[in-house]
This record gives sequence, structure tokens and C-alpha cells, in this order.
Amino acid sequence: MDRIVFCLSFIPKMTAENTNYTLGQEPLAWLTYILEDYRNYLAYPLIMSVILIILYYPFAVLFFIVYCGSAFYAISKNFYKLPEDITNEKWDKIKQRFAFLSDIAGKILHGYEVCGIENLPKGPALLVYYHGSIPIDYYLFVLRIYRVTGRFPYSVIDNFLSLLPGLKLYLQLGRCGNPTREECVEILKKGNLLGLAPGGLREQNYGDKNYKLLWGKRKGFAQVAIDAKVPIIPLFTQNNREGYRIYGNTAPMRWLYERTRSILFPAYGLFPVKLRTHIGQPIPYNPNLSAEELAEKTKIAMEALRDKHQKIPGSILRALWERFETHHKDE
Repeated sequence: MDRIVFCLSFIPKMTAENTNYTLGQEPLAWLTYILEDYRNYLAYPLIMSVILIILYYPFAVLFFIVYCGSAFYAISKNFYKLPEDITNEKWDKIKQRFAFLSDIAGKILHGYEVCGIENLPKGPALLVYYHGSIPIDYYLFVLRIYRVTGRFPYSVIDNFLSLLPGLKLYLQLGRCGNPTREECVEILKKGNLLGLAPGGLREQNYGDKNYKLLWGKRKGFAQVAIDAKVPIIPLFTQNNREGYRIYGNTAPMRWLYERTRSILFPAYGLFPVKLRTHIGQPIPYNPNLSAEELAEKTKIAMEALRDKHQKIPGSILRALWERFETHHKDE
């Protein structure tokens, strides 16, 4: 009994002295007292959460989709008692189901299509894509390729994503990671497809409706292709930046990004524009090309693919109208 009295002594006393009522007069007195006395502790985090959602809601939608996928895999693993070895063929059916569901979402959101699948070689290749405001196009591309060809490409992602909790199984099944250059070469030498975006977060944050490539002097991807002796396949998604746009390209945000290299600029969008990923002609392995020359050749091929399929500057209204235009599907 003495212990109970001692513990209760730390609870604020609710009398007429610190409230307008006593505990016996109001059944919800405790709740009212907590909300009134601690409203700042509740309101400020709530307000900040709302502000962050407003500033980053397209990213929130993408993360929601990813976490739904993670939950789908985790539930399927327990329900079907799947093995820990994710390379086991028992996982294939589950991955195909998830790819099917994602494909439906892509068609509803953006009427998503892939053109030029015949340009993918049967052997290994390095897939190089333009990094838009939100890479949902590449996410849909990988799963569409898996559905159509049965090949699940490996993907190089920013290390930030691998640090998010609850995504370990999802990233493993999706073959996503942040491998070293040597590991990338080994992945390709084993006959796989490997996708990456040379522009990375810089291209995502600094890019605009003119679709300028922001690769700088990056040539590591070209050296990987040379070391693995594989072709490079350029990828470009039409209307990528009309569905989602960045608006935080300001001096303070640039200052933060240059020092952290992990800042996502605020974005808006989720417009139901037409997204169509075009697979370009392979750039074959040439032992006589240096990494600098191959990187430049890849950049030129990407710009040609962009100029052929993307009207510049991009227009949200025009991209919306393209949902209703007929187009020859080459899948």
C-alpha cells in the first residue's frame, strides 16, 4: 500500500487549485488535463509531420508502396513457410505475384509501358537510366522486365535506402544494394542485368523539365562495363519529370546537399501522366575505348533517346493528354 501511495505522489493533483474542476466532477478530467497541459508536446510533432508530408508527399507515396511490398513478402514468407534462401525457386511465384500487382498500379497511375524490349540482350548488360525526380519509372521497369522475360535485374541504389528499417527482405528480393565497382563487375560476369543512374541524387535534385543530363565527369559505370566486357543499354522514360517535379532547388538546399549528399529536395506531383520507358540500342563492348570515351558515348546515346521521345521543355498538360493517344506498343 505504501508503494502505491509513493507512486501516486508523482502524479499531478487535480484539484480546483490547478484546474476548474475536481476529478470527481468530470469523468474525462484526466484526458482534458493531459491535452491542455501537454498540448505543445503533441502539437509540434504533429505540425512538423504534416509539413513534411506536404513537402515530400510524392516520396511518402513511393515509400508507402515499397513498405507495402515489404509487408507482402514478409506475410507471404510466413504464410507459405518459404525458405530463408531467397534464391530458392519457391520465391519465384511470390515475386511474380508482386510484379503483377505493381504492374496494375503502374497502369492505373501512369498507363505505364515499355518499348524496345527486343534491344535487351540474352546475356549480361549494364542498364543506364536517367534519374528523374522520383525513380518510380525504374521501379516499374524492373518489375515489368521480370514479368515479361523472367529476368530480375540487379539495381544500384543510394546507401540511404539500405539504411531504412524494415526493408531488408524487400531489397534482397528486389536485388537492390550499393555494391562496390568490383562487385558490380562480378554481378555482370555471372550473366545478370545491372541497372544504375550515373546522375544519381544530383540529377534527381537539380534536374528540371529540360531533362539535361547531370553526370559531371562520372565514368565509373563505363569502367564497370569495360571490366565486365558487357554492352551498355541506355534507358529513358518519357514524361518522367511531368509526373513528379522538384521545387526545392534553392541555395540553402543545394548547400545542404553538397555537404551531406543525401538530401531529398521537396517535390510535388503524382500527376497521372503517361510514362513510357524506351530501351535504346546496345552500345557494344569495345576494348579500344577508354572509360572516358565510353561514358561520353553513353551520354550521347541517352541524349539521342531523349530527343527522339521527349518534347522539351516538358509539359504536364501534354503528358496528361498522351494518356489518351494511341501508340504502338513494342513489348
